[in-house]
Amino acid sequence: MADADLSDIERRMDGAFEALGREFGGLRTGRASASLLEPLTVDAYGSQMPMNQVGTISVPEPRLLTVQVWDQSLVKAVEKAIMESSLGLNPQTEGNLLRIPIPDLSEERRVELSKVAGQYAEQARVAVRNVRRDGMDRLKKMEKSGDLSQDDQHLYADEVQSMTDSHIKKIDAALQAKEQEILQV
Repeated sequence: MADADLSDIERRMDGAFEALGREFGGLRTGRASASLLEPLTVDAYGSQMPMNQVGTISVPEPRLLTVQVWDQSLVKAVEKAIMESSLGLNPQTEGNLLRIPIPDLSEERRVELSKVAGQYAEQARVAVRNVRRDGMDRLKKMEKSGDLSQDDQHLYADEVQSMTDSHIKKIDAALQAKEQEILQV
Protein backbone atom coordinates (compact mmCIF):
# COMPACT_ATOMS: atom_id res chain seq x y z
CA MET A 1 0.00 0.00 0.00
CA ALA A 2 2.84 2.42 0.82
CA ASP A 3 4.42 1.79 -2.61
CA ALA A 4 1.26 3.17 -4.25
CA ASP A 5 1.46 6.21 -1.96
CA LEU A 6 5.08 6.87 -3.00
CA SER A 7 4.24 6.69 -6.70
CA ASP A 8 1.34 9.11 -6.11
CA ILE A 9 3.65 11.47 -4.24
CA GLU A 10 6.20 11.36 -7.05
CA ARG A 11 3.48 11.92 -9.67
CA ARG A 12 2.24 15.00 -7.79
CA MET A 13 5.79 16.39 -7.45
CA ASP A 14 6.35 15.83 -11.18
CA GLY A 15 3.10 17.73 -11.81
CA ALA A 16 4.44 20.73 -9.87
CA PHE A 17 7.62 20.68 -11.98
CA GLU A 18 5.63 20.42 -15.23
CA ALA A 19 3.47 23.39 -14.16
CA LEU A 20 6.67 25.37 -13.63
CA GLY A 21 7.74 24.52 -17.18
CA ARG A 22 4.44 25.87 -18.53
CA GLU A 23 4.85 29.06 -16.46
CA PHE A 24 8.40 29.52 -17.76
CA GLY A 25 7.14 29.05 -21.32
CA GLY A 26 5.03 32.17 -20.90
CA LEU A 27 7.99 34.35 -19.94
CA ARG A 28 9.47 36.41 -22.74
CA THR A 29 13.13 36.01 -23.55
CA GLY A 30 13.37 38.40 -26.50
CA ARG A 31 12.63 35.64 -29.02
CA ALA A 32 9.21 34.87 -30.39
CA SER A 33 7.65 31.67 -29.11
CA ALA A 34 4.09 30.39 -29.49
CA SER A 35 4.15 29.38 -25.81
CA LEU A 36 4.29 33.09 -24.99
CA LEU A 37 0.59 33.52 -25.83
CA GLU A 38 -0.70 30.10 -24.71
CA PRO A 39 -1.32 31.08 -21.06
CA LEU A 40 -3.54 34.00 -22.16
CA THR A 41 -7.31 33.60 -22.10
CA VAL A 42 -9.79 35.38 -24.35
CA ASP A 43 -13.32 36.44 -23.41
CA ALA A 44 -15.14 34.45 -26.10
CA TYR A 45 -18.70 33.18 -26.33
CA GLY A 46 -19.44 34.22 -22.75
CA SER A 47 -16.51 32.43 -21.12
CA GLN A 48 -12.73 32.56 -20.83
CA MET A 49 -11.08 30.41 -23.50
CA PRO A 50 -7.38 29.67 -24.06
CA MET A 51 -5.82 31.64 -26.91
CA ASN A 52 -5.03 28.46 -28.89
CA GLN A 53 -8.75 27.56 -28.96
CA VAL A 54 -9.80 30.72 -30.81
CA GLY A 55 -6.99 30.92 -33.37
CA THR A 56 -3.74 29.53 -34.70
CA ILE A 57 -0.58 30.90 -33.07
CA SER A 58 2.51 30.80 -35.26
CA VAL A 59 6.06 32.17 -35.39
CA PRO A 60 6.83 33.23 -38.99
CA GLU A 61 9.99 35.15 -37.97
CA PRO A 62 12.25 35.12 -34.89
CA ARG A 63 10.84 38.47 -33.66
CA LEU A 64 7.22 38.13 -34.81
CA LEU A 65 4.19 36.17 -33.64
CA THR A 66 0.94 35.88 -35.56
CA VAL A 67 -2.50 34.80 -34.43
CA GLN A 68 -4.92 33.74 -37.18
CA VAL A 69 -8.30 34.16 -35.46
CA TRP A 70 -10.90 31.72 -36.74
CA ASP A 71 -13.98 33.81 -35.93
CA GLN A 72 -14.01 37.44 -37.17
CA SER A 73 -16.17 38.47 -34.19
CA LEU A 74 -13.37 37.47 -31.77
CA VAL A 75 -10.55 39.54 -33.32
CA LYS A 76 -11.13 42.50 -30.97
CA ALA A 77 -11.32 40.18 -27.92
CA VAL A 78 -8.01 38.50 -28.86
CA GLU A 79 -6.38 41.88 -29.44
CA LYS A 80 -7.65 43.11 -26.05
CA ALA A 81 -6.39 39.97 -24.25
CA ILE A 82 -2.88 40.45 -25.70
CA MET A 83 -2.77 44.17 -24.89
CA GLU A 84 -4.03 43.70 -21.31
CA SER A 85 -1.52 40.94 -20.55
CA SER A 86 1.66 41.82 -18.69
CA LEU A 87 3.74 40.87 -21.74
CA GLY A 88 4.07 44.43 -23.07
CA LEU A 89 3.01 43.50 -26.62
CA ASN A 90 1.06 45.62 -29.13
CA PRO A 91 -0.71 43.59 -31.82
CA GLN A 92 -1.40 44.98 -35.30
CA THR A 93 -4.65 43.77 -36.86
CA GLU A 94 -5.05 42.89 -40.54
CA GLY A 95 -8.49 41.30 -40.99
CA ASN A 96 -8.47 38.02 -39.06
CA LEU A 97 -4.67 38.07 -38.66
CA LEU A 98 -2.93 39.72 -35.71
CA ARG A 99 0.77 40.46 -36.10
CA ILE A 100 2.60 40.80 -32.81
CA PRO A 101 6.15 42.17 -33.10
CA ILE A 102 8.44 41.18 -30.22
CA PRO A 103 10.37 44.28 -29.09
CA ASP A 104 13.87 44.08 -27.65
CA LEU A 105 13.95 43.64 -23.90
CA SER A 106 15.49 46.46 -21.89
CA GLU A 107 17.92 45.57 -19.09
CA GLU A 108 15.32 46.68 -16.54
CA ARG A 109 12.67 44.41 -18.10
CA ARG A 110 15.11 41.47 -18.15
CA VAL A 111 15.76 41.86 -14.41
CA GLU A 112 12.01 42.14 -13.79
CA LEU A 113 11.34 38.95 -15.78
CA SER A 114 14.06 37.05 -13.91
CA LYS A 115 12.36 38.06 -10.63
CA VAL A 116 9.04 36.74 -11.98
CA ALA A 117 10.80 33.49 -12.91
CA GLY A 118 12.09 33.30 -9.33
CA GLN A 119 8.54 33.72 -8.01
CA TYR A 120 7.29 30.92 -10.27
CA ALA A 121 10.12 28.67 -9.04
CA GLU A 122 9.30 29.45 -5.40
CA GLN A 123 5.64 28.53 -6.02
CA ALA A 124 6.80 25.21 -7.48
CA ARG A 125 9.07 24.58 -4.46
CA VAL A 126 6.16 25.30 -2.11
CA ALA A 127 3.95 22.89 -4.08
CA VAL A 128 6.60 20.14 -3.82
CA ARG A 129 6.99 20.76 -0.07
CA ASN A 130 3.21 20.59 0.38
CA VAL A 131 3.18 17.20 -1.37
CA ARG A 132 6.02 16.08 0.93
CA ARG A 133 4.10 17.22 4.04
CA ASP A 134 0.96 15.43 2.85
CA GLY A 135 2.95 12.23 2.20
CA MET A 136 4.68 12.38 5.59
CA ASP A 137 1.33 12.90 7.35
CA ARG A 138 -0.11 9.90 5.51
CA LEU A 139 2.86 7.73 6.55
CA LYS A 140 2.47 8.78 10.20
CA LYS A 141 -1.24 7.93 10.11
CA MET A 142 -0.46 4.52 8.61
CA GLU A 143 2.07 3.89 11.40
CA LYS A 144 -0.42 4.92 14.10
CA SER A 145 -3.13 2.69 12.65
CA GLY A 146 -0.72 -0.24 12.58
CA ASP A 147 -0.61 -0.58 8.77
CA LEU A 148 3.11 0.26 8.80
CA SER A 149 5.93 -0.56 11.21
CA GLN A 150 8.01 2.28 12.67
CA ASP A 151 11.09 1.12 10.74
CA ASP A 152 9.15 1.02 7.44
CA GLN A 153 7.70 4.44 8.18
CA HIS A 154 11.23 5.85 8.60
CA LEU A 155 12.41 4.17 5.39
CA TYR A 156 9.47 5.57 3.40
CA ALA A 157 9.93 9.00 5.01
CA ASP A 158 13.58 9.02 3.90
CA GLU A 159 12.49 8.08 0.39
CA VAL A 160 9.89 10.90 0.33
CA GLN A 161 12.58 13.33 1.51
CA SER A 162 15.00 12.23 -1.21
CA MET A 163 12.24 12.65 -3.84
CA THR A 164 11.62 16.14 -2.48
CA ASP A 165 15.32 17.03 -2.60
CA SER A 166 15.68 15.82 -6.20
CA HIS A 167 12.60 17.77 -7.34
CA ILE A 168 13.85 20.95 -5.61
CA LYS A 169 17.21 20.52 -7.41
CA LYS A 170 15.38 20.14 -10.75
CA ILE A 171 13.40 23.33 -10.04
CA ASP A 172 16.57 25.24 -9.11
CA ALA A 173 18.33 24.04 -12.27
CA ALA A 174 15.34 25.05 -14.43
CA LEU A 175 15.30 28.49 -12.78
CA GLN A 176 19.00 28.99 -13.36
CA ALA A 177 18.64 28.05 -17.04
CA LYS A 178 15.64 30.34 -17.48
CA GLU A 179 17.41 33.28 -15.80
CA GLN A 180 20.43 32.82 -18.12
CA GLU A 181 18.07 32.72 -21.10
CA ILE A 182 16.28 35.91 -19.97
CA LEU A 183 19.44 37.86 -19.14
CA GLN A 184 21.19 36.86 -22.38
CA VAL A 185 21.47 39.92 -24.63
